[in-house]
Amino acid sequence: MSHAFYIGMSYALTGLIVFGLIAWVWLDGRARKRELKELEALGIRRRSRPAKTEASST
Repeated sequence: MSHAFYIGMSYALTGLIVFGLIAWVWLDGRARKRELKELEALGIRRRSRPAKTEASST
């Protein structure tokens, strides 16, 4: 076995780990968006977004 094998394997392992982390973050983001849609469908709103039925009294 040569040094090139170890270097190549380290790059391959690093690439797999980075790809795995990217996939994990992407899938987790999709899950959070789905949870937000379910909560909004139940009538639970985010605090940062004003309710559509509120009328401003100015």
